[in-house]
Amino acid sequence: MLSALARAARRSVAALALVLVSPVAAQQAADAVAPEARSTVPDTGMGGLADRLAPATLAAMAAKDAGQPVAAQDWMIAVAHPLAAEAGAEILRAGGTAVDAMVAAQAVLGLVEPQSSGLGGGAFLVWYDAKSGALTTLDGRETAPLSATPDLFLDDAGAPLKFFDAVVGGLSVGTPGTPALMQAAHERWGKTAWTTLFDQAIALADNGFAVSPRLADLIARDAERLARDPRAAAYFLPKGAPLAVGDIRDNSEYGETLRALATRGAAAFYSGKVAQDIIETVQNAPRAGRLASLDLAIYRVKERPPVCAPYRVYEVCGMGPPSSGGLTVGQILGMLNAYDLAALGPENAHSWRLIGDASRLAFADRGRYMADSDFVPMPTKGLTEAGYLATRSALMAEGRRIETAPAGHPKWDHAQIWADDEAIELPSTTHMSIVDRYGNALSMTSTVENAFGSRLMTAGGFLLNNEMTDFSFRSHNDGVPIANRVEPGKRPRSSMAPTIVMKDGVPVLVIGSPGGSRIIGYVAQAIIAWADWGMDVQSALAMPHLVNRFGIYDVEEGTAAEAQRAALQEMGYEVTTRDLNSGLHAIEMRGGRLSGGADPRREGVALGE
Repeated sequence: MLSALARAARRSVAALALVLVSPVAAQQAADAVAPEARSTVPDTGMGGLADRLAPATLAAMAAKDAGQPVAAQDWMIAVAHPLAAEAGAEILRAGGTAVDAMVAAQAVLGLVEPQSSGLGGGAFLVWYDAKSGALTTLDGRETAPLSATPDLFLDDAGAPLKFFDAVVGGLSVGTPGTPALMQAAHERWGKTAWTTLFDQAIALADNGFAVSPRLADLIARDAERLARDPRAAAYFLPKGAPLAVGDIRDNSEYGETLRALATRGAAAFYSGKVAQDIIETVQNAPRAGRLASLDLAIYRVKERPPVCAPYRVYEVCGMGPPSSGGLTVGQILGMLNAYDLAALGPENAHSWRLIGDASRLAFADRGRYMADSDFVPMPTKGLTEAGYLATRSALMAEGRRIETAPAGHPKWDHAQIWADDEAIELPSTTHMSIVDRYGNALSMTSTVENAFGSRLMTAGGFLLNNEMTDFSFRSHNDGVPIANRVEPGKRPRSSMAPTIVMKDGVPVLVIGSPGGSRIIGYVAQAIIAWADWGMDVQSALAMPHLVNRFGIYDVEEGTAAEAQRAALQEMGYEVTTRDLNSGLHAIEMRGGRLSGGADPRREGVALGE
């Protein structure tokens, strides 16, 4: 399998295959992009953006294309767009912390990658503090409006709305959390002056940025829905035509919003002119929403303990409820602890049988039990308890596909029985991993949920989320309540899985991905590739995906992973080939050195010094 992957990767980065080459080759790739040769560097598929990037960024992109990680010693940032990476790198280079760099990078992402995240969305952040040795998380997830009711997404006959009928418009908009999280994190761990962190994003908003191939493609695909909102249509479809690759797009309204944030902090978002425009946009939309001024005024970021699960010699730590990411990744890895995946290797179909069935069992528990634990009781500790995971793991021991993967019965001091959830979570989102010169580590996943969120654009130049559709549309199933039902003030369940892998009390891997509910499989597979199969971070991220959530095995089309199709079918799996477009970003921290990788499926890059 590895030789086929290597051949595929050399044919094209878009083949998304695994390639293993020496560190010398990486250095040669970087050296090939010397400053004096910048004008001769070919366009890297970024629609002319290469002409605007620093030589170090071009070198890092060349290393990614060669399948090599980027090496550094002092600091590193891996994020979904080169311009966002450069904004964060400038802050880190000047002595800023990982949180300072996050604020700068996220402000740029909201401009150049608006389909994935922005001020109108939410985020989860996992933080390792080098000074104290503590690991914690910040929950900047959106909240349901106080006027929301469990029947929010039911029609007059009591039937669930069709998904995109619920998504497009004001009904799907929850209270945004990203601006509050940016400020809360900076107040705790920032060092650089808040007012300066938006400079790069403001300059790009005022002067324009080159539209990337990914953004142009997604606009073209979604043109009909974007056209329903006048502001979104004017911005993304000027003169009625979608923005094209290489078009220079400015956004002075977004620049003004960032200036207000820089001057007044998050208060400029949750009150005053920006807040009023958000409310008017939501309440005057074709499918009017419930969001009100009070919802914005009372929004708060919550600091929560991380969820950690042992895997081999590591502790894999991530985001707990209302995200299912940390728990479900932890369950998958916990069930696999009993099996020697290193000996089996990535070419053996039984490795994928074990990984797939562990995922199916974990997703069954996710659908039954996981939701906002501030609103519903949850067996959080029981779900990752060693004895429980051993019992679940034993179901996979017979050497063949398990016939059914029901939810289990973790230890729990609560008598409530929950029905299985049926919420849909489609892929969009973005992820960044950052390590600063002080040894702090940050893993943050942010989102507006579906691509372009609710498709509503405010006068402040940013899109609003559709996170409310991450709730179950039904409140009950055959009379049994669903944990992830809509309730006032509640945070919808998420699959975002920002993760920090620890060993002996210190971080060794910072990782995460976008991708809807497949985020969990992407992150778990990358950790297995790194921990069990000895892959460097870039190879682990580039490895073709095989994901099984609910019984059907999704295999990444156009890659060597398709070689597993026949073997999986012989084991009894239904197999489909799909475009599994992750956006993994990871940094390894070992021996005083940093090694970064960026998913070749997207436009991101790892930068460090």
